[in-house]
Amino acid sequence: MLLPLLLCYGGFTALCLSMDRHHRDLLGRPPSPRLRQLLQLAGWSLLALSLWAAVAAAGWGLGVVEWCAVLMLSGLWLVLLLPYRPRLVMLMAGLGLLASPVAVLARF
Repeated sequence: MLLPLLLCYGGFTALCLSMDRHHRDLLGRPPSPRLRQLLQLAGWSLLALSLWAAVAAAGWGLGVVEWCAVLMLSGLWLVLLLPYRPRLVMLMAGLGLLASPVAVLARF
């Protein structure tokens, strides 16, 4: 369940960055309308990929349940980190997306 967790956290971070306030808090400037749309697309795509990865790992019966747990865990982690360690949010999202191919290879 490492791959769905990494993808969910990256997706939630991208959706978070698509909002003006959070983008300004994390990067110091508001996003352009084009960047906001790209971040929203990336966020929803990563969440969809995480569902696919969870279902591929555990099947539809257990995969969806584990995906819901991973969604809650990654969302809670992001909400707890954002007010206190905003730079750590970005670092963890970047490292998580870089580690995703390693998690894919670890499955095989």
